[in-house]
This record gives sequence, structure tokens and C-alpha cells, in this order.
Amino acid sequence: MLSTGIHGHMKKTKEQILENLKLIDIIIEVLDARAPLSSQNPDVKEYCKNKKKIVVLNKSDLADENISNNWIAYYKQREIPCIKVESNNGKGIKEVIAQIKEAYKELENKYIQKGRTGRPVRVMVVGIPNVGKSTFINVLAKRNVAKVGNKPGVTKDKQWIKIDDNIELMDTPGMLWPRLNDSAVAMHLAFLNTIGENAIDNEEVAYNLLKLLVENYKEKVELRYDIDIDNIKESINNEEVDDDIENNYENQDLILRIRDTIARKKGAILSGGRINEQKISDMILNDFRNGKLGKITLEKT
Repeated sequence: MLSTGIHGHMKKTKEQILENLKLIDIIIEVLDARAPLSSQNPDVKEYCKNKKKIVVLNKSDLADENISNNWIAYYKQREIPCIKVESNNGKGIKEVIAQIKEAYKELENKYIQKGRTGRPVRVMVVGIPNVGKSTFINVLAKRNVAKVGNKPGVTKDKQWIKIDDNIELMDTPGMLWPRLNDSAVAMHLAFLNTIGENAIDNEEVAYNLLKLLVENYKEKVELRYDIDIDNIKESINNEEVDDDIENNYENQDLILRIRDTIARKKGAILSGGRINEQKISDMILNDFRNGKLGKITLEKT
């Protein structure tokens, strides 16, 4: 559950965004390319009813490229521009700027008809914590204008950041907290470290992540940890077990056995030969979050 303090920030941020929308032409929604659905906030649909919208798949260098391309096609079908971005190195930023200008062409004619020539396009960036929104804004602005971090804030005075002669970015927070009503969404956000570690059980999260990886990215798990999952499965099948126990990829014993095998390979062992569950869980989570397991996407179209 989200804390009362966070709920308060959500309410303030939503009120502020709705107020500022009167001045905005285009909304850029920053999503984590590894989980575009889970890193959405449902309120954005409400905000974008009468606004142009651009979707940014940030951290695309950590995501499965083929699946990211499918997400781009998914949004294209809905007439929403979608761009892969790597904020850490600036890849995709030029495409974002070009798309802002393209999206503004229709609006510009309306302003010209009202006699408001030369007005720059005004943009707001929104996103949930840890999707890289602040880094994206800083790269877009070519200077540090947004504090990088996960804590929400409310800016009292509206300020405009000049991107170029034709684009201004509103320097007020568009930080939206995730909705955790769906357990699958909550788990995906836990994988991505969007939910604070105090609110989750890392061992449970790591188990569920490893299960997903074994089912969808088996070869990457084997390569990273130098293990053979089929051999582990076969060793379980050869053990004497009760007839009503099914040993397959859905079986909990297999995932735990894979985890324990990785722990022994990596030296995550306590005295007496016991598995250091906390250490191996943290290792698996960090390997995923830092891209050491390769390019992985949690959600398909």
C-alpha cells in the first residue's frame, strides 16, 4: 500500500498538473521500455483528452529491441507517436524534438488564425518515479534543470525552460505515483525498483523475477550464471518425490533449485553450507536492473 504521505503528494501533483495543462500544447509521457504498461499512470489518459501526446520508451538500451518495436507499432495504430530513448547517452532525443515540432504543426495554424504568431510550443513531461524522467528532461534541455531522484515535489512558481527558439518546457513536476491495485503491475514495478525496498520482500520479488526470466529468457539466465536449467530440471525429476508433485517450469521447487544453484556458483553461502537468500536475491535483482542479464522486457503488446 502507498503511504498517506504519498497519497497527499499524488493529490497535490494531480491538481497542479490539471491547472498547468491550460498552458500546455503537448504532453510527453515517459515510460520504462521494459514495462510500458506497468509504468503508465491511468490519469494521463484524462490529461491527454484534448492534448497532443508523445510516448517516450526510456531506458530502451535495457529492453528487448524487438518487443520495443512492437510497442512503437502498438502506439502508431492508436495514432500516438512513440520513440525509443536512452536518456543516459541522449540517443533518441533528436527524434523527440522533431516529433514535438511535427505534433505542433496542426496547433500552430490555430494560433495563427487567432493572431498569435511566433508563439513557442509548450510541453509538459510526466512519468512515475524511476522511469528516468528527470534525466530525460535534463538531456532534452541540455543542462541540469530537473533534480534526479524519486521524491515528489511541488514547484510554486511556473518557469519555462527554453529547449530551442520554438519549444518551451514547463519546469513544474509531472511526477505521478504508480497505481498498485493490480498485483502483476506491482510486481513488475518492484522488479524495476520503482517501489521502495521497505515496502517489498526482496526474496519474494527475486523469486518471481527469476521465474519470469526462466520462462521467457532462459538462455540469458544460463549465460549469465553459467548454469544448465535442463540439467537442474532433470536432476529434480530423477529424485524420489510424491506422485502428486509435478516437476515443471511452474513448480516452485525448480525455481528455488535454480536460485540455489546460482547462489553456490556465486558464493552466496552462509556457514554450514546454507544459501544466503538475501544476498542471492539482491544479486539477481541488481543484475536485471543494471542490464547484466541482457536486454529484457517484462511486457509484450
